[in-house]
Amino acid sequence: MSREARWQALLELLVERGRLDVEGAAKELDVSAATIRRDFDQLAEQQMLVRTRGGALVHGVSYELPLRYKTARKVSEKERIAKAVAGLITPGEVVGLTGGTTTTEVARALTLRPDLADGAPALTVVTNALNIASELAVRPQFKIVVTGGVARPQSYELVGPLADGVLDQIALDVAVVGVGAFHVRHGASAHDEGEAGINRLLCEHAARVVVAADSTKLGERAFARICTTQQVDVLVTDTGLSPEAAAQFSDAGVEVRTA
Repeated sequence: MSREARWQALLELLVERGRLDVEGAAKELDVSAATIRRDFDQLAEQQMLVRTRGGALVHGVSYELPLRYKTARKVSEKERIAKAVAGLITPGEVVGLTGGTTTTEVARALTLRPDLADGAPALTVVTNALNIASELAVRPQFKIVVTGGVARPQSYELVGPLADGVLDQIALDVAVVGVGAFHVRHGASAHDEGEAGINRLLCEHAARVVVAADSTKLGERAFARICTTQQVDVLVTDTGLSPEAAAQFSDAGVEVRTA
């Protein structure tokens, strides 16, 4: 197991359980206790956990894994969701993409569509995600517009009032929104208020809003609201969504698509 894979496993276990001890983590990952101690020390230096005597604790009450450590979660589901979302986009449209692992997969799925291989431009993509912008910028058929703002190292997203100047002057055909949670009664939400604020602006400037979220995020609530359920036109998720939950979203006026 590589160091990065080991760190990812440790951080995900830590999020799930709240605390880990050296011996238990070493046994689960089938490595030496000395290796786990070094890992804990190095992750503590990056402020990704709190080192304790004999183990580690989650760093803070609102701990959030950086994007690079989330990419291995629900991979197949996110790829299917992304392909389905990309199929909803019409050539020539102006598309807003928020940050996140699922929307990153949407950006990649768009690059694989043959009908978007050329054009002037084939798509205009407005995003506050630096990683998405960098992946698409090398595609000459895509016009890339990046909002202003201050970068969040956890998600590579630009947040803050500097984005308002750009978003207040544009109109989007569709906003594709990654969320921390989506609840029928409480709407779409994010764990960080800065991200929620930018995502909200993208939704407000879009003719239609598509939420791309795996089923584990549905029926849940997060800290900061992005938009109400009534503002969402389409929900694209995986087949883990129960028929009952799907019916609730449909009754609220959201078109539900599973992939």
